[in-house]
This record gives sequence, structure tokens and C-alpha cells, in this order.
Amino acid sequence: MGGYRPEGYKPDFERHVDFLTSYPPGDVAFNQTWGPIREETNAWFSRLYTGLETPHATAEDGHRNLVLTMAMDLSAERGSALKLPIDLDEFYR
Repeated sequence: MGGYRPEGYKPDFERHVDFLTSYPPGDVAFNQTWGPIREETNAWFSRLYTGLETPHATAEDGHRNLVLTMAMDLSAERGSALKLPIDLDEFYR
């Protein structure tokens, strides 16, 4: 018998090796999420299911951070500073 097999845990397939990693939102064991960001994942689920306010980023936050990251790449490529806010068409020139 190989691999990690706590009492009561029956994997869907025979495992002979376990890699010491973790899926970012957490791992599922006993139909529960466990792992490094379990609380964040559960808070996100609560927001989706109940509408509860949480400190998660909004789509606007994500878009702003993406544009800033793309501007950093473009600035490095050109070797010069860019003025912000940047015109999105600038990324296609």
C-alpha cells in the first residue's frame, strides 16, 4: 500500500506516489476544502452563494492591475517611462 491514505480515505484510483504539492484554492478531503487558502476560498464561495461582502478584488481592480502590468512590460520593451493612465490602443501600436 503506497501513498497517503488517512483512515477512511479511499482514492478513486490506486496511488503509488504522492507529490507534496497543493492546489492553490486547497485540496479536497472528506468532501471539504483544506489547504493554504481555504479561508479565502470559503469566503469567496460565501460571496457567490449569499452575496456577503468580502475583501476580494473586483473586476475593475483586476482590469486595472492587468493594464498596469501590461504598461510595465511595454515600458521595459521600449526602455522608457509611460504616462498613466495609458490609452489602451497604445498596447496595439
